[in-house]
Amino acid sequence: MIHDPASGSSSDQYDIVIAGGGPAGTTVATLALKYNPDLKVLVLEKAKHPREHVGESLLPGVTGILAEMGVWDKMEAANFPIKIGASLTWGKQGDRWEFDFYPAEEFVDEPRPAKYEGQRTRTAFQVERAVYDDILFRHAAEHGAECREEVSVEEVLRSTNEDGTPGDRIEGLKLSTGEVVRGTHYVDATGHVGLIRRAMGVESAAPKELRNVAFWDYWDNAKWKVEIGVGATRVMVRSLPYGWIWFIPLGPTRASCGLICPSDHYKKVGLPPAEMYHKAINEEPEVRELLAEATCEGGGEKVHSTKNWSHLASRLAGENWFLAGETAGFADPILAAGLTLTHTSAREVAYTILELERGELDAGWLKRRYDEKLRRSINQHIRFAQYWYATNGCFTDLQDHCKAIAKDAGLRLTPQQAWRWLAQGGFANEDSGRASLGSFDLGASKSILQRFHGKKQTLQIAKFNVFKLNLRNATEDKQGELKDGRITPVPLYRRGDQTLTMTGFYKTMVSILEYHSDIASIVGAIENSVKGQVPPGAQAAVIFAHMQALEAMLLGDWVSASVDKKKPMLTMDEIGGRLIRDESAAREALESAKGSVKFAGTGE
Repeated sequence: MIHDPASGSSSDQYDIVIAGGGPAGTTVATLALKYNPDLKVLVLEKAKHPREHVGESLLPGVTGILAEMGVWDKMEAANFPIKIGASLTWGKQGDRWEFDFYPAEEFVDEPRPAKYEGQRTRTAFQVERAVYDDILFRHAAEHGAECREEVSVEEVLRSTNEDGTPGDRIEGLKLSTGEVVRGTHYVDATGHVGLIRRAMGVESAAPKELRNVAFWDYWDNAKWKVEIGVGATRVMVRSLPYGWIWFIPLGPTRASCGLICPSDHYKKVGLPPAEMYHKAINEEPEVRELLAEATCEGGGEKVHSTKNWSHLASRLAGENWFLAGETAGFADPILAAGLTLTHTSAREVAYTILELERGELDAGWLKRRYDEKLRRSINQHIRFAQYWYATNGCFTDLQDHCKAIAKDAGLRLTPQQAWRWLAQGGFANEDSGRASLGSFDLGASKSILQRFHGKKQTLQIAKFNVFKLNLRNATEDKQGELKDGRITPVPLYRRGDQTLTMTGFYKTMVSILEYHSDIASIVGAIENSVKGQVPPGAQAAVIFAHMQALEAMLLGDWVSASVDKKKPMLTMDEIGGRLIRDESAAREALESAKGSVKFAGTGE
């Protein structure tokens, strides 16, 4: 329910107290109440919804969580544009290329609102955050959360140890209303403010070379020409010598357009934010054309601004508190992973609290698995963002800056060394069931290296034909799988910072490697495991996903490899597939397909 301060009905004791009524806080509240409606949950929001916020472009990982929250239909009813990917100028040559979650030529126009099924499970939304966040806030209230607006936390009441030092337990939150509210569990979902994080003395590391600033505004009468509910859109990312511009379609004639550049460059230039912003738009031909007849809300004199610093908290959980969303960590928006990390971390917190309430699993393990999994994922996104910036040949004014990023990250920019550096972050670590890195699967990641370096790349497994499982010096542990409000412990192998979870494609590959070693037998066993389990049209993709898992295992030293000249070698012509390709190749595929799809900025 939305709490009316005049009613005097608020309780001061709750099961869960959440500071922050944005996507992180409302996701925790909704999922906790979905699986345990008897919980008393309080959500505190210092502002009044709807309120402005940046971060409008989502990834497909969010939509599954929205469906689980039961809010998918409301998002569809809001007619947010469908997003199938991104169009970029980034890399060695600065040519235009496209990364799609779903092949544009296979996308079928559907009436909306549509269900979360079929092609829509592989797409995302472009959202107006004021509307998006308001929907989530009201939805949490409908699920039984007590949602209070225009109420801020003035003080975090922290416990004291016997020796007089600050403890790690929260005793209550003192509010701007003068009340003190208390809970069994507390969640910090206050974004970059990090209210509880700071109060509990948790440090957050921010790579100095990824300290950027963002300036943006909203435009009406933009020329992207896409009907809501018909076709699909891409976010447009265009590089400048000193930064990059985003163009995000938000409605039939409405768009969000922003500039991101290093904070040091902004200070050096010395221009007012609005002047710098409009100067950047005028310097980018495509964006300038899209906005030629449009009107910006700021009237050319004002723009929204914020610092955009990647950071990672040193720990994400305490005795009775959790950090979720941007207060836990943030990765540069070039990967568009902000809301993915936010919703994912919030889902993890909700599941963890649900299990703590049941008392069936070890509390220490539950908190450790959350802290380890999310910190590793955020760090991987930051690592990948460092690589993106260090390899952008378009940043002609920022060459020294890019070199500093590479040096700061310890990254040498040859393809082989870059691949090894990225792999050390752990392709097998981010997702428990598939090989991924910074929201890209392993094949797409390798394809990006090829595009950024201008040299053809191959998967390491293509160089060998005999593979053996290597579990030497590995210890057995457990990880957790989340489903239907429960965390199910699953086996995990651990060696140093590397982990290998016995789920998904990894579990299948481990079982296959126990009986097969040559690549022909391995591929045959994968094909047999797929037949009858996967529709014929999807079998090739699933087989390739297994091969990516094998690649991740090789990179993580979970597999040893050799060459037997008497045995056949693996032939793999494509490493990234058709979803990362030059703009010309994408257009050719689109033109040869039946029907047509309209894209942001094409005027088609």
